Amino acid sequence: MLAVVFQSTALCGIVWLAWKCLKHVFNKSPLDNIPGLPRKSLLYGNLKQVLERDAWPIYDTITENYSGALKLAGPLGQRILYVFDPIALHTIILKDQHIFEEARSNDTSFGPGLLATLGDRHRKQRKLLNPVFSIAHMRRMLPIFYEVTHRLQVGIEGRVAGQDGPVEVDLLSWMARAALELIGQSGLGYSFDPLIKESEDDFSHAVKSFQPLLMQLNFLRRLYPYVADLGTPWLRRKVVRLIPSKNVQKLREAIEIMHERSVAICEEKKALLLQGDDAFKDKVGEGKDLMSILLRTNMAASKEDQLPDDEIVGQVATFIAAAVDTTSNALSMTFCLLAEHPDVQEKLRREIIEASRHGEDIDYDTLVSLPYLDAVCRETMRLRPPVTNAYRDTRKDAVVPLSEPIIGVDGSKISEILVPKGTSIIVGIYSSNRNKAIWGEDAHEWKPERWLQPLPDTVLEAKIPGIYANLMTFLGGGRACIGFKFSQLEMKVVLCLLLLKFKFELSDKPIQWNVSGIQFPTVENSTRPTLPMKLSLYKEEKPVAA
Repeated sequence: MLAVVFQSTALCGIVWLAWKCLKHVFNKSPLDNIPGLPRKSLLYGNLKQVLERDAWPIYDTITENYSGALKLAGPLGQRILYVFDPIALHTIILKDQHIFEEARSNDTSFGPGLLATLGDRHRKQRKLLNPVFSIAHMRRMLPIFYEVTHRLQVGIEGRVAGQDGPVEVDLLSWMARAALELIGQSGLGYSFDPLIKESEDDFSHAVKSFQPLLMQLNFLRRLYPYVADLGTPWLRRKVVRLIPSKNVQKLREAIEIMHERSVAICEEKKALLLQGDDAFKDKVGEGKDLMSILLRTNMAASKEDQLPDDEIVGQVATFIAAAVDTTSNALSMTFCLLAEHPDVQEKLRREIIEASRHGEDIDYDTLVSLPYLDAVCRETMRLRPPVTNAYRDTRKDAVVPLSEPIIGVDGSKISEILVPKGTSIIVGIYSSNRNKAIWGEDAHEWKPERWLQPLPDTVLEAKIPGIYANLMTFLGGGRACIGFKFSQLEMKVVLCLLLLKFKFELSDKPIQWNVSGIQFPTVENSTRPTLPMKLSLYKEEKPVAA
């Protein structure tokens, strides 16, 4: 009798699981009338296609041939809505952001930090964190940024000086080391890397390996929302340990090391705070780092506004994940573009030389107001955003209006899209930033000068819901990048000090920028992130005496 009951229960479970996985194949959806790319396979749909590392032609096809919204096929018949129409983005990112929540893919990696939490829990964290990223605090960070970047100068100079002609260096590696040390000192009050010599502990190794491992597992990561609710957290952790993948196990080990050290950093800082400000005198950052500020703010907050310890610890991994690879890869891309356009590189260098007053560090107000430096940063963030897409899950049935009607599969005009509960949304950051209807026919070209004159009316009228420069690069609304001013300040300091010291040229090796959670460069089809470039010491030409 028990055997029959067990068999019946198992059969019911298998039938339920099969229906949960395959129901989208058989069910009709309002999205079936939305035009889109042809399905590549039943198992993967188009998802694998758009996540391939060489998927740039797919994104260019989407941006050129579709009017702001299209349907993609997800795994096992799921429908995915890809959106870059500005009014649709306004609805998803701002107006109905409580319906279109962040897709679950970060909670297993980062813990309950700002990137992983949703709803009221996320809003509570953001309320406490917003003052931490204030302009006043950014000003106090500037000396730390300069101190770290001067060490970066010395480290690179040790490889370049005394050589005959330009020297090939892996610029991505240097940018990653610098970005990690910048967020370490200014964000955590922790030094990862002296930069002037090779040095690495298990924490820095785990942090440096984290994003490359995620890149190798990009497709599996995007499948996570489809299985996130299967079983208990304990069971899911056990299953992860049994996955026969070296990369999965390496990622698990890196996450465990990061968590252990994050707990230790928070505990040490809390103990120092109880001793008073004098206890920070001999510590990295001297208590001015973001984590120390956050802990002080949390201690001073009312009981209902305070964050529990696990959410404070979660912010450590969040700071690192959000600040290291995005900034280092954006800087690498900027230097790469400057090498491709030596006239722009020299024009920018002249602006920096004039502002630096005989090599002195540029003060905050002057730095953030340098027009050509700002134009170069904005144009790079527009054309080559580090993050190609953002992902949202639809919590209940919703209607998304469009700025311009699209033509449905049946030939009808569609001016708004009924989006069923459970639909996955891809926010097309790359496509929005390159939309010719908004940015003009030269939207695919890198032109810093476009920011030195009034933007086209089409840009202003589109009312793009991005927090930065009419772009979707840092998103907008309640999920906007909270540290975008921190990132821009960091980039500007590094660009200024390195352009004062070095001349950048492309190497002879073919570089490929790869689609991933954060786009990254490799040499041809290699999987190892790297950006070889030729560097030489910059020598200012002296005017010839008459």
